[in-house]
Amino acid sequence: MNVTVFNGSPAGKASATHAMAEAFLRGAAAAGAETHNVFLDDCAVGQCRGCFACWFSTPGRCVLRDDMDRLLALYRQSDIVVFGTPVYTWNMTALLKNFVDRLAPLKSPRIAERDGDFDLEDAEPKIQRFVVLSNCGFPGENNFAVLRAAMACCNPTLEVYRNCGKLLTSANPQAVALVKPWLETVERAGRELVAEGAVADDTAEALEAPLMDTADYVAFLGMG
Repeated sequence: MNVTVFNGSPAGKASATHAMAEAFLRGAAAAGAETHNVFLDDCAVGQCRGCFACWFSTPGRCVLRDDMDRLLALYRQSDIVVFGTPVYTWNMTALLKNFVDRLAPLKSPRIAERDGDFDLEDAEPKIQRFVVLSNCGFPGENNFAVLRAAMACCNPTLEVYRNCGKLLTSANPQAVALVKPWLETVERAGRELVAEGAVADDTAEALEAPLMDTADYVAFLGMG
């Protein structure tokens, strides 16, 4: 089994998104998966031109020749695709959105209807299952609303939305003590998803557990 994270954080390896992704992939690898961790900020991926050549002129192939060629090949061979992103202005980062836009060659110019909703048909059978790993520097859940709606389109098998995200990369001993067991839960989720095909109920519940009280977190940030 192949598991690939596409990390859309501009902070790369220093990001809270990477802390989550690294834990998840560690668990996946422990269950026997081959893992890949892609930092989109290190890749040359041009913007989609909206020319639709990948549908009509060269089906399945974009006119742009850049790093998306190898990323699309990696995406195609992955059994589990993980979209990793912090929340920037209520949504995924521009890096991840640009990558998602460039997945257009996977679609075909045929409209499909399902339960009254319309979309494009897939150009080839979709074998991937999808995971979302996201974090936000704010407390509360409201800042994930737009991203949740966007990600619902790929019918994720697992979604992990971590508020109070600044704790994930903090060297403060109090933060480290709070974050360590939670990241171990993320690791367990990666292991369970690969080994069992699903995350156990108690693991899912632990993933949603708060890291810190809101008032304490605001004080921790010094933004009260």
